[in-house]
Amino acid sequence: MLTELLRETRARSLALAAPLSDEDAQLQSMPDASPAKWHLAHTTWFFETLVLQPHLPDYCVFDERWPRLFNSYYESLGPRHARPQRGLLSRPGLAEVKAYRQHVDTALADLLPFAQNEARTLIELGCHHEQQHQELLLTDILHAFSCNPLLPAYQSSRPEPARAPSQAWLKHVGGIVDIGHGGPGFAFDNEGPRHRALLEPFEIANRLVTCGEFADFIASGGYREPLLWLSDGWAAVQAEGWQRPTYWQEDGSVFGLQGVQPLDPDAPVMQLSFYEACAYAEWAGARLPTEFEWEAASALTDFEQADDQAWQWTRSSYAPYPGFRPAAGAVKEYNGKFMVGQQVLRGGSLATPPGHARPSYRNFFPPAARWQFSGLRLAR
Repeated sequence: MLTELLRETRARSLALAAPLSDEDAQLQSMPDASPAKWHLAHTTWFFETLVLQPHLPDYCVFDERWPRLFNSYYESLGPRHARPQRGLLSRPGLAEVKAYRQHVDTALADLLPFAQNEARTLIELGCHHEQQHQELLLTDILHAFSCNPLLPAYQSSRPEPARAPSQAWLKHVGGIVDIGHGGPGFAFDNEGPRHRALLEPFEIANRLVTCGEFADFIASGGYREPLLWLSDGWAAVQAEGWQRPTYWQEDGSVFGLQGVQPLDPDAPVMQLSFYEACAYAEWAGARLPTEFEWEAASALTDFEQADDQAWQWTRSSYAPYPGFRPAAGAVKEYNGKFMVGQQVLRGGSLATPPGHARPSYRNFFPPAARWQFSGLRLAR
């Protein structure tokens, strides 16, 4: 099972990078994004540093200079190349990074037959970590391509027209509910410990807000009405000149992984910041759900578009659950130290690898982030 997960995960990353040229894989369009080549190398560095070096006797590091290049934010593991300058790493080249991946994959295959529980746990974490970077590879290359006046397509296939179900309000009676991961299978440390939360009765939309509905918000002057916006959100609108979601074009089309396409009014709106999601909810006479409401409601009959369209902003700040303790060792830096200044998103998106999402999954981003596949679901 673990062998298959590792094989499929490592192969999928290469498949996602396959449409990219060497020049494409080098692009870093903003400090918050990373080049595709860096994603391929960093996920490999994770396995080399946290799994192979401690657990495979006589393992030979591929290149002793590279850990400084491909460490992300693990302060305890040594110095790092500055994140905003990852696009300057023209060397090593993409072919060298792929050779690095092969070197590490071979060593992982040598380790797996006799790997102890600690090593196997880290390998499983490394696979789910790489799946996160698979989605980031797509969001980051989409942003990079959006900066090209030619607006090139990452893939040539045309998206299937959306079929938005009729909007309905699902009722939840509230009460004491169990929140967090509590069953078998993998979960990140920030999904636990499982605990009880008290919910007031509420209603939640059965589906996500659509592009057509968000277009009505724009047409009504939503981006010009300060009374709809949180203070920081209105400041961002003024400072950044926001007038529409990130990849909506002035002619009414939308840029996405398939290039420029006509706006599909039934498709879920995405590439929204938390501020835009809150403003729309205020305009619609509703609100965003808390992450606890979202998790409890996800089990309701007719709760649609849970994890395969767009991540859904919640009104919950990213904070530790009662009794939370981060994982031991270097991976202590994986989640816990980011529990400030972020908002929780629930669900999953069209770029999330199959099988990666689950109801207890807690994604998180700063409230102004709007290059992710992030949308919204209303509550009241």
